[in-house]
Amino acid sequence: MAFTAFSSSTAVVEPVARRKSPIALFLLLPGIFYLILFFVTPLISLVITSLQEPDPVIFGQFQNAFNWQNYVVVLETYWQQAIRSAGYAALATLFALLIGFPLAYFIGITLRPYPLLQALALVLVIAPFFISFLLRTLAWKQIFSTEGPVSGILSSLGVLGPGEAITGTAFSVIFGLTYNFIPFMTLPIYATLERFDLRLIEAGNDLYGSPATTFRTVTLPLSAAGVMSGTLLTFIPAAGDYINASREFLGSADTTMIGNVIETNFLVLQNFPAAAALSLVLMAFILILVSLYVKRSGTEELL
Repeated sequence: MAFTAFSSSTAVVEPVARRKSPIALFLLLPGIFYLILFFVTPLISLVITSLQEPDPVIFGQFQNAFNWQNYVVVLETYWQQAIRSAGYAALATLFALLIGFPLAYFIGITLRPYPLLQALALVLVIAPFFISFLLRTLAWKQIFSTEGPVSGILSSLGVLGPGEAITGTAFSVIFGLTYNFIPFMTLPIYATLERFDLRLIEAGNDLYGSPATTFRTVTLPLSAAGVMSGTLLTFIPAAGDYINASREFLGSADTTMIGNVIETNFLVLQNFPAAAALSLVLMAFILILVSLYVKRSGTEELL
């Protein structure tokens, strides 16, 4: 009976005393070295670069200084792109959740009695990773192009007027972000639902709960950890993405995101202090937003 789901033993488990072992500390050394080499060192270099000022003698060169005004300048200049990036990333995360949760539920719970079909469906979710991120985005650019099938159908229906196109719009950029990051949302939710005890759903039905009530009061709260992880894994890379919003792919000058601005300042304008300041502002913005989100959702252990 489903109520046996609540009959688990409540025996108190004594906490195991933890002892500091020199072997454990030694095993941590490669990880610590990796973090110092590939995270701490570039971060310090980024901070130093963001405070540099133009060299008064050599044009195009910068010298070390404490020019904190770089942060003020980039915030005043690129605040629209920053807001646009947050908006696009939030919408893409929302759409990925609306698509990814039912998909993960179908694979993790509906297909659980059929292991072969479950494994096949899981492979289909992972399959896009076998193709380059750039190639997938270029494929959608061809599909959404003026000569493509989607534009042809919408033009024949009168949805698109003469001279109008799908690419280069906010829709195409948000669509690309959603499509490319759906697996990042689906897989953590699937990992949670795959271990979900189905007797809890049976218990909800035995207590005369409607499917919607059982989902809202049982399934959704118990899968919250997967939703939180998927949301973070989707929002963070989407906010800094510069591929989908690029003019060479699905974007235009009107859809520029903060990642495109950083790329232009680094590689085209070679304004390294501005690009470094923007990168740190983006990191701080995401860190604050994610901290508030995790604290609000009550999953501080994810930090």
